[in-house]
Amino acid sequence: MIRPPGALSVEQLLAQARAGLRRLTPAQAREALVDGALLVDIRPGWQRAEEGEVPGALVVERNHLEWRFDPECDSRLPEVTGYDLQVIVLCSEGYTSSLAAAALHTLGLRNATDVIGGFRAWRDQNLPHRSPRPARHGDISGSVGCC
Repeated sequence: MIRPPGALSVEQLLAQARAGLRRLTPAQAREALVDGALLVDIRPGWQRAEEGEVPGALVVERNHLEWRFDPECDSRLPEVTGYDLQVIVLCSEGYTSSLAAAALHTLGLRNATDVIGGFRAWRDQNLPHRSPRPARHGDISGSVGCC
């Protein structure tokens, strides 16, 4: 199989995204929150239910992120007060969040970054989190896809 000219592998895309970020460890992210940064959890609902949540994190699933964080978009969140906002993106393991933070950079939010290791690293370092909710009849969840 020959990759088309200009096409990147997912590993190259991820490396390119991360090259423009100053990624944070979970402890550094926690310190930034104390200083006023905004933690944004982009995991889908089933994943937050399975893994747990960070209290106070703003939940914006990945497919809505750019619309909610473009400072000039009518669909932006009230928390998005300008381009200098420090946004820390959180996914499950720190892969999708890197791509999402890079997308926020493209919108002009140059202080956007993500958490190395994602929610799982946050939880493993015993930073504030709520445990997973018990599954209820009819819940749709599972380990489909990544991050």
